[in-house]
Amino acid sequence: MNKESFLREFMDEIWNEKNYNKVEQFIHPEYTIHLDAADPWEGKTLSYSDFKERLTFSFNSFPDMNFEITSAIQEENHVAITWILTGTNLGKIGEFEPTKKSIHTKGLTIYHFKDNLINGHTQVFDRVAVMKQLGFI
Repeated sequence: MNKESFLREFMDEIWNEKNYNKVEQFIHPEYTIHLDAADPWEGKTLSYSDFKERLTFSFNSFPDMNFEITSAIQEENHVAITWILTGTNLGKIGEFEPTKKSIHTKGLTIYHFKDNLINGHTQVFDRVAVMKQLGFI
């Protein structure tokens, strides 16, 4: 199995195309968010329904969110990607009302694999830059 290709398909189908019905094809029944600072699900293990709830949370705030993978490194049980995230804030983020402003930010995610499925991630990106782009700070 080529995990990098699998991950690229996951990012396109789930995050860019928003195909909820394909979640089970890509993620393990227990998906752990090892590190993702300021993510409400950080440190938690998600079921399929929890994972879909997390997607809904993201897509409600940024319905046109799109990830462009800029690089990838594959090893036996992990694939690391760098990416550019773009989107327009058309829904509430927590207590913040929609700004209708666009964001453009970069980040790094290491996806963890188990049984040839994605079973978690470790992620770093500058959420403060996003908050500044939206005018919250």
